[in-house]
Amino acid sequence: MARSNIWEHGTDAPVPAVAVLDDRGDVVGWSRAAGDLLGYPAAEILGRPGTDLRMERDRATRIWTWSGGHGDDDYRIGMVDLRHRDGDQIVTHLERIRITTPGGAPAWVVAAIPASVFTLGTSVLEPLLSAAPIVMVVWDIDLRSVWRNEQAQRLEGFFPCFEVGRPLPEAQGEADPLVPPELIREVLADGVPVLDRESRWGGADRERTFSTFLFRVEALDSRPLGVCLMAIDITHSRARERLALLRRASVQIGTTLDVQRTAQELTDLAVPAFADYATVDLTEAVMPGTEPLERLEANQNGIPVFRRAGLASIHDGVPEALWPLGQPVYVPPGSPFTKVLASGRSYFEPEMDTSPGSWLDDDPHRARVIAAMGMHTLIIVPLWARGSLLGIAVFVRTDTKAQFTRDDLVLAEELAARAALSLDNARQYTREHDASLALQRQLLPRRLCGGDVMELASRYLPSDVHQGVGGDWYDTIPLPGSRLALVVGDVTGHGINAAASMGRLRTAMRTLAYLGLPPAELLARLDELYARQDEEEQGSALSPIAATCLYAVYDPAARRCTLASAGHLPPAIVDPGGGVSFVDPPAGTPIGLGLGVHESVEFELGEGSLMALYTDGLVERRDDDLDEGMRRLGAALARTEGPLDGLCTSVIDAMVTRTAEDDVTLLLARTLASS
Repeated sequence: MARSNIWEHGTDAPVPAVAVLDDRGDVVGWSRAAGDLLGYPAAEILGRPGTDLRMERDRATRIWTWSGGHGDDDYRIGMVDLRHRDGDQIVTHLERIRITTPGGAPAWVVAAIPASVFTLGTSVLEPLLSAAPIVMVVWDIDLRSVWRNEQAQRLEGFFPCFEVGRPLPEAQGEADPLVPPELIREVLADGVPVLDRESRWGGADRERTFSTFLFRVEALDSRPLGVCLMAIDITHSRARERLALLRRASVQIGTTLDVQRTAQELTDLAVPAFADYATVDLTEAVMPGTEPLERLEANQNGIPVFRRAGLASIHDGVPEALWPLGQPVYVPPGSPFTKVLASGRSYFEPEMDTSPGSWLDDDPHRARVIAAMGMHTLIIVPLWARGSLLGIAVFVRTDTKAQFTRDDLVLAEELAARAALSLDNARQYTREHDASLALQRQLLPRRLCGGDVMELASRYLPSDVHQGVGGDWYDTIPLPGSRLALVVGDVTGHGINAAASMGRLRTAMRTLAYLGLPPAELLARLDELYARQDEEEQGSALSPIAATCLYAVYDPAARRCTLASAGHLPPAIVDPGGGVSFVDPPAGTPIGLGLGVHESVEFELGEGSLMALYTDGLVERRDDDLDEGMRRLGAALARTEGPLDGLCTSVIDAMVTRTAEDDVTLLLARTLASS
């Protein structure tokens, strides 16, 4: 039989109301405290069924609640609604013990204390719950506070509703608990608990964070009796801090496709949240545009294995660093750094061994810095991504006295894994971008040839937004009869494929131009050729999609210009007086659709006139319409004095005032006087 502590009271504990029920459930014993609590004198209640004292109005329900619910239990404790003699409801904390009479028949001793004065002093758990390092508050069915432990009592000045007897506020305000009152009411109504809800309290200078739990307190028959709040202070929880650091890593590492920027983001995140000093050193293959490490000679510091890409410290000037950003990092062959590089596994030294005979004997410069800065705990993590070892991340503590733990090693490896993926993305992007740019610049004309017909100048500005460069191109083609063809175009897409497609288009256009085809016919033939090639190379990586272009032929003898457009923007014409107009030829279809619908337009281009051919990257902006971009271009072209090269620069400066959202191409041609 379970042992009860219902009679273990201090001097201030309430006297329980005690009754005895026989095996049929009739009241056979009745204490004075029971009479005081429920209003029945002993003469009036003895012999009556104990179920008459329950609050349920239906007798069958009361009987089932007693016998079917828990009538055969040896011991039961919980919150129960009892009926006062005048019909009022009394919420009680009730304990019931099964006993055996001298005749061998079962009976029950029942003791009850009103919940409104219940202090848990009747329970063996009371000392534990009262002194527990968590906040606990209980509200009754009317959402009045009926109990709170010592931790909650300390917060009563900030949360008055924790005070015993105080009702829950109707709406959210200064007197609220750690969770909205509406949520507490929902839990009381539907019984669905709230688990691990993060709640914040306090100002910016002393904000505290709690993990809160809400659950409904129920009677033995599962009827709601109130709500209990439990709150754990997790403001300085190491687990929470680790999760917060990982969440920050997901948004702060890899914000750009730049290798060194990504490496620096890792060290900036780690210091001071995780380490006092951190570095990221990368292998030669990851660092673009640097001198190969194999060509560097070894010295007394070891051999050059890495190049420094990230560096952060809690100390101004980073006195811990032997090598600044961008410089080769030398390490002895037997050092932990080379071991991590060779094995691909992390190195963990919770307490650094600086005694004679350690690896520092072969690295006196590091040994000197370690001693001077008080480095005492070390983690070195390899940076793996997609099967490639990109380098290492090093974490050290100096001023922070706590040593790194195994949990810290797991966190460091998680941070390194996330950073390594971003580094690899940046490396692949940089590699393709450099290759695309090199390919495109090889395919673009190295020197513009206008002869004694036209003065020429050009600019090409690759985008910093899209992956790789695009398919913009321009060209000038000398033709028989001193004529000169001017070309500008834009292949859809970006990267190596767009650059390669642009090269093929430029070659095909030059071939057709040498045949002497007029502009409209040339574009129609180019469209047919391009579409046929697309069909033949269906599925090829270099298969083009579409391209827009403008083809113009200037005849200096007649001072006439003939041009046709394949879906391209109209050229700007600037007369010698500075007036700007746009020649808008019939809109032709882009190259590659196989439609071949193009028409030419002819106009006069007098001596000293300027023609500007460009791609959409020069005039289109996300927040401006095209008409506004062309208006700005006209204003920039109106200043025609001086050499064309200077005008080219001023136009680009005026039109591209921030990071280019698309490739920018500009070709300027000014007619010269007849010789």
